[in-house]
Amino acid sequence: MSVQATPRATTDEPAGGPAGSFAPPLDAPPRRGASVRQIVVVVIAGVALVAAAIGSMTLGAVHVPLSVVIDALTGQAEDGPLKQIVLDLRLPRMIEALVVGAALGVAGALLQGALANPLASPDVMGVTGGASFGAMLILLLLPDQIALLPVGALAFGLLAAALVFVIGATGAGGGSVARLVLAGIAMTAAFQAGTTSLMALFPDRVQSAIFWLAGGLTTSGWSNLRVVWPYLAIGFVLAITLTRPLDRLALGDDVAASLGSRPRAIRLTAAVAAAMLAACAAAIAGLVTFLGLFIPHVVRMASGTSSHTYVVPTSAIAGAALLMVGDTLARTVAAPIELPVGPLMVLLGVPLFLWLLRRAA
Repeated sequence: MSVQATPRATTDEPAGGPAGSFAPPLDAPPRRGASVRQIVVVVIAGVALVAAAIGSMTLGAVHVPLSVVIDALTGQAEDGPLKQIVLDLRLPRMIEALVVGAALGVAGALLQGALANPLASPDVMGVTGGASFGAMLILLLLPDQIALLPVGALAFGLLAAALVFVIGATGAGGGSVARLVLAGIAMTAAFQAGTTSLMALFPDRVQSAIFWLAGGLTTSGWSNLRVVWPYLAIGFVLAITLTRPLDRLALGDDVAASLGSRPRAIRLTAAVAAAMLAACAAAIAGLVTFLGLFIPHVVRMASGTSSHTYVVPTSAIAGAALLMVGDTLARTVAAPIELPVGPLMVLLGVPLFLWLLRRAA
């Protein structure tokens, strides 16, 4: 029997939800129209994305003037090291950051909406644990086949999610939110145990896996994207089609069913889309774990709405912008040494999250 969200009796609560809460309740009915506040948040996120993209292309161990970047992108730059840096190194890396940040932001928004749980993230579905195990198999058992790393991470990330779906949807109470969450926690623990065992068996090769475990982008963006783009496309298309069904689901299972929706099918489809996006992100950039939890929260708190027709696309823009900023800092703070982006995302996100939490509480 599935867990049902309680329909709200009134709609005249302030934008921040009930007194003492820090974000609109996830089961709040969507509001019609876009308020000035919501427009401002989208504009800020868009400007931040453009500024982050410019910084990603111009900043690094070697500074590249913006005019040279524009000439290189338009095919007007002369052949030389700066053109090569722009087209062969920074452009694929910037695209990687854009895709991974958007994928994690959307995955978090889908899971939080589908499970009506503000703490839901791709980790809940076991995707992160499965992707980590798949990557370790390649890095530790087949170090000469490093090109297969995104394949291994993607395959085991999707496998972990599939196992969670099967376990969570069968047996007594199958399909309930609590059962899916518990299955995800158990699957994550199982794959983490496997990852730890592999690292213990091959201690001499662990050093090569540290950067991936910490999360980081590379300059081999085109080859990584060629492996995962079909799954990314499916995940993003599903996310777009789910925005209105998730808004109806927020009214409560009974109301959603009366409107022609199938709550269990909506939750399952949202979980599949989120698993695909999170697995692809892990296959490209390693374990960047905080962004999927953090970004949807910030979007809801800043905009004052939980409507998925707004939160999902805005989370994609904000997630891409934040990851670009984090990656640029990772390349420049200790240049020419490159830092992993995962810990930097936490350092960037936690203070902002706590500041917003303090303001809204």
